[in-house]
Amino acid sequence: MAEQDAQTPVGNGPPALSVLRWDEPPGGPAVVLLDQTRLPVEEAELVCADVPALVRAIRTLAVRGAPLLGIAGGYGVALAAARGEDVAVAAELLEQARPTAVNLGYGARRVARRYRAAVDSGSGPEAAAAEALAEARALHEEDAAASERMAQYGLALLAELLPDGGHRLLTHCNTGALVSGGAGTAFAVALRAHREGSLRQLWVDETRPLLQGARLTAYEARRNGLPYSLLTDSAAGSLFAAGEVDAVLIGADRIAADGSVANKVGSYPLAVLAKYHHVPFVVVAPTTTVDLETVDGTSIVVEQRSAAEVTELTSMPGGPVGAEGRGTVLAPPGTKAYNPAFDITPPELVTAIVTEEGVISPVTGVGLAELCARSSQVTIS
Repeated sequence: MAEQDAQTPVGNGPPALSVLRWDEPPGGPAVVLLDQTRLPVEEAELVCADVPALVRAIRTLAVRGAPLLGIAGGYGVALAAARGEDVAVAAELLEQARPTAVNLGYGARRVARRYRAAVDSGSGPEAAAAEALAEARALHEEDAAASERMAQYGLALLAELLPDGGHRLLTHCNTGALVSGGAGTAFAVALRAHREGSLRQLWVDETRPLLQGARLTAYEARRNGLPYSLLTDSAAGSLFAAGEVDAVLIGADRIAADGSVANKVGSYPLAVLAKYHHVPFVVVAPTTTVDLETVDGTSIVVEQRSAAEVTELTSMPGGPVGAEGRGTVLAPPGTKAYNPAFDITPPELVTAIVTEEGVISPVTGVGLAELCARSSQVTIS
């Protein structure tokens, strides 16, 4: 079978970046990932030949980002089906790998439903596995198309909000081709603005504690030739005070029914700063990120990560390694750390949510439900 890649569009940008692909080497099918834990120092692939390997890759953030996790979940179920393993168990393992990211469960459940339908209709194991793979590939293609439409809607919104052009945009975490089947979510809007000549500056939060902004967004910005500067998360306030930010663009890992947005920790303080300084705060995410069954922000399960991600500076390939071989120790031994992976931004702080189906502004539960009703990608348990 032909390979399917999650990659950047080839248009007028750099060569396509293969982020996730299905492969069928002689040893059997596998999901092959660009290992994001090794960026920006090294572009290395990670081969996941079974579901436990893919779950480990998800938990260690070798593959990450809400839309791409949905794709990974779908291919993970297809992988289980191709290997003759229990598809229902595989789907549950994948969904629980990172509970806040709703796309992961969506992709796994969607492909599992296609597999079960094939089995229920009398298909044998091989034919049912082929159906599962076809569904995973369909999800992959839909996400790439959604990325393109979000970029279009997002750029049109910026033109309305900032008619003078010369956009100075601040972003948090990583929302580009590394999280998507296409060019991404929030980063895709900035990339489109750059290619059409309306991007003056991209401000990139380093994004503590895992530095996805410094390692990954800066990597993608440099790769695509965007004018960008990196800043510590704690410097964002002074940047707003200096009048250097025209709009904030972020992605989302889950959007509740009331419009509350879960995104990488540090997003909520940016929303508060933006509100105070009268700067638009825009969330860009596909409708697969909307979870209408989660009533509000307080109902979103926020993943708590290891204290070591705060108390140690994790070493990168080729970088310094601490005495324990894991990284440079930053805090005294035994120091406890508060390390949530995400925070929740309430809808009243969000200027607009941009999806592949259009823009919601103001952000209300009714508006979100109406938009999702137009989409075939609404999250369904």
